Amino acid sequence: MSLPVSIQSLSDYQPGRVEEALHALLAPLGGMEAFVAPGQKVLVKPNLLAGKQPEKAVTTHPEIVRQTILMAQACGGIVSVGDSPGIGKAETVARKSGILSVVEETSARFTPFEESTIIRPQGTTFHALEVASAVLDADVIINLPKLKTHQRMGLTAAVKNMFGAVVGMRKARLHLQAGTDKAFFALMLLELAEQLQPNLSIVDGVVAMEGEGPGSGDPVQIGTLLAGPQPLAVDTVAAHLLGLPADTNWVQKIARERGRPGADMADVLLHGVAPEQLRPVRFRPAKSTDVNFGLPGPVKNLIRTSMTARPAVRAGLCVRCGDCVKHCPPQAMVLGPRQVEIDHKKCIRCFCCQELCPHGALMTEQGLLLRVAEFFKGKGHDAK
Repeated sequence: MSLPVSIQSLSDYQPGRVEEALHALLAPLGGMEAFVAPGQKVLVKPNLLAGKQPEKAVTTHPEIVRQTILMAQACGGIVSVGDSPGIGKAETVARKSGILSVVEETSARFTPFEESTIIRPQGTTFHALEVASAVLDADVIINLPKLKTHQRMGLTAAVKNMFGAVVGMRKARLHLQAGTDKAFFALMLLELAEQLQPNLSIVDGVVAMEGEGPGSGDPVQIGTLLAGPQPLAVDTVAAHLLGLPADTNWVQKIARERGRPGADMADVLLHGVAPEQLRPVRFRPAKSTDVNFGLPGPVKNLIRTSMTARPAVRAGLCVRCGDCVKHCPPQAMVLGPRQVEIDHKKCIRCFCCQELCPHGALMTEQGLLLRVAEFFKGKGHDAK
């Protein structure tokens, strides 16, 4: 079965252009009316990672949120907007990112994710997941991710954005449960998205993020919107558009290994602009944080412990705010006299600290073996 994914070009966030592009984007999917009926409770779930200005490309752009709300309301939907930020209070993050003012202007309801409900999926690896009650109460979920690199998963878009349905520090518990196992964490993200089943995912890739995403990377103009009813298929097209190899995108990698529909471009029915036409000349992925040479388990574990990437403090940028210490899943960080200090024996390489630091004071430090691997990988590309 082919899974529909629509792509449209959009050069900027000018309201009229966003409105026109969204209508064109959704037209091959049946329009917003194919997803929202009169009287339904519609939850719009943007990316509210942290309280940054829209031009930083950390959060979904408020104009995408505005036009989505208006389209859902035009179909008779009763719209609320909610998320659980990685750091800070939801209202503060929504205000700083420009999203709260959009909610107020459109008379939608702002619904920060605070209360949780335990769901118990059947036939899955994770037998109990604690998610926001507001997500479960909605008749329709419209998922509005930002297109960004991700230090741990490679890419964050539609599947990863649903991790925001896990409230507050419960995210840290799942990071701790997964530890250094990226495959395990990617599987959790897949199963969570499959259980919550957003009705529609619209990816904001007008200005995306490259490099040290999802919180400290650099904005990059891509000029695109992507949409579809199946999050994994949307992400597969997004990765293809950016030219990212499947083995660098852990969600797609694990989905392929487990035969998930939507993990391969052959599973997708494309509408709109061809991805190749929007592919940037250069797109800087997140740094590699793992070495995969097919080595025996014990050897690979030794290498992972001693030579893979780890978070490091940028000299002079740490202001000792304590946010990373508070949100570190294994409690591997403490405030030192001049800057935060990291116990790398406890560190599980989840990069939550780098993701959430409001000052960009944490970076990814690659081990020697990773740097050598990256060097030879670059030489291989140069030879082609």
